Amino acid sequence: MKNTRIQPPSPDEIGISAMAVYVPPLRVSLADWCEWTGNSWEKVQSVVGSGFRIPAPGEDVYTLASNAVLRLICDNDIDPRTVGLLALGTESSTDNAAGAVIVRGMVDRELESRGLPRLSRTLEVPEFKHACLGGIYALKGALRYASFDGAARRAIVVAADIAEYERGSTGEPTQGAGACALLVERKPRLLAAHLVQAGYASSYRGPDFRKPFARRLTPGYAQQTRRISDFPVFSGRYSTLAYIDQVVCAVEDMLEKMSTSAHAYYQDVGALFFHRPYDRMPTQAMSVLYFRALARSATHRAKFEKVCEAIGVAVDEAKREIASDSNLYQPIHEGAAPEDPYPIASQGAAFLRKDQGFQQMVSQKMSLGSALMRELGNMYSAALLAWVAAGLHEAHETGALVAGQTIGVIGYGSGDAAEAIPMTLMDGWEEAAAKMHFVASVGEGVDLSRDQYEALHDGRDCELPTVPAVGRFMIDRIGSRYERDFQDLCVEYYEYSPPCAHRL
Repeated sequence: MKNTRIQPPSPDEIGISAMAVYVPPLRVSLADWCEWTGNSWEKVQSVVGSGFRIPAPGEDVYTLASNAVLRLICDNDIDPRTVGLLALGTESSTDNAAGAVIVRGMVDRELESRGLPRLSRTLEVPEFKHACLGGIYALKGALRYASFDGAARRAIVVAADIAEYERGSTGEPTQGAGACALLVERKPRLLAAHLVQAGYASSYRGPDFRKPFARRLTPGYAQQTRRISDFPVFSGRYSTLAYIDQVVCAVEDMLEKMSTSAHAYYQDVGALFFHRPYDRMPTQAMSVLYFRALARSATHRAKFEKVCEAIGVAVDEAKREIASDSNLYQPIHEGAAPEDPYPIASQGAAFLRKDQGFQQMVSQKMSLGSALMRELGNMYSAALLAWVAAGLHEAHETGALVAGQTIGVIGYGSGDAAEAIPMTLMDGWEEAAAKMHFVASVGEGVDLSRDQYEALHDGRDCELPTVPAVGRFMIDRIGSRYERDFQDLCVEYYEYSPPCAHRL
């Protein structure tokens, strides 16, 4: 019998051709926030960043996503009829039935108003959810679509989220909101994605970072907030341990599939981008990866021994810990406090973060776009992809990267899962990067006063500042009919607000 098995295309034939970012115009300065709350600006600036964005009244996760998708289509002259998949990655959905199709509805209406074709009627509209990893899962779904049944068409991926925490919580300075849209297709113009070498990991972490529906019905939840809120149930230290543990596993799985040593990869890679809930988190994860790489490298044995001596640990003891398997959830399941499964590696990583060689590596491999992202805050599923966009924008401006160089894209979702995808810059990638207009897209933001921020956060009325003249999708009205023959109770109706400076 003739072999008719479908052969997937070369990994170099599939990837990302364009990116677009949207963030709300309203900004909270973390320097101001520290003054309001009595927190240390020196500490917040060094660990978290310098500001974050919050949605204006009338903005939700679907408007954020639609703004990014519309920019992607218009800035890159994409024929909407060629798109066969529109995938939304988010953990901020407000509708448990519909997802990406809501984005489709907004974009279609505005395209038509501009005299352009609507998106194809034969369009898939899935939504992907797994905490902050939803955007990467959506991207992988789109890459697989382009590899097989959608090979003759294109896909659009949009990651969008609103990160919000209760006022007074440890998560409050790590808020943010925004969306990043990507065009995925064969023969990409920006980045080739090598899924066959992608690393991944998952392990149930219980209560690391969750959003159980029942929390909204529980006395004591969000007492000072008058609006429907989406504050997570989280534990800071446990979440940090889970992030590092899962990311390390995924990256090392990727390196094994690439048949390369960790040190060779860290030396050769052009740039590394991690999910960034706050500014310092990627560096913490990288320092643990670097310590483990030293332990496994014969050529770096002397440096590893020096680190072990500095932290007062025997070399063999450190290597035994690295070779062991973690069980981060077990103490939690038994009702105990979280325990670091790799205490030696944590000590070694802390020592390395002060090491000049490691700092130089971070500066060379993890700094692109980092300053831009410090201004935007956490965007959950959009945070990683927005950092990639910011990094490629800066690389285009400075010439820091060239075609053929690889980058590492490392995603993470809650405590449960992580992904590490190697990508390669395509010939002519600079043209695609220039069309992102990253700095113009995010703007400088309009700073809120303390009263304005707290009123918006808690759901109270207030007079807001004038925002820049930028067109955006907004909620026009909310349905209220609940009749036998027709119901639209709490369903949002959206409109596109044309560019004009106005008070929100």
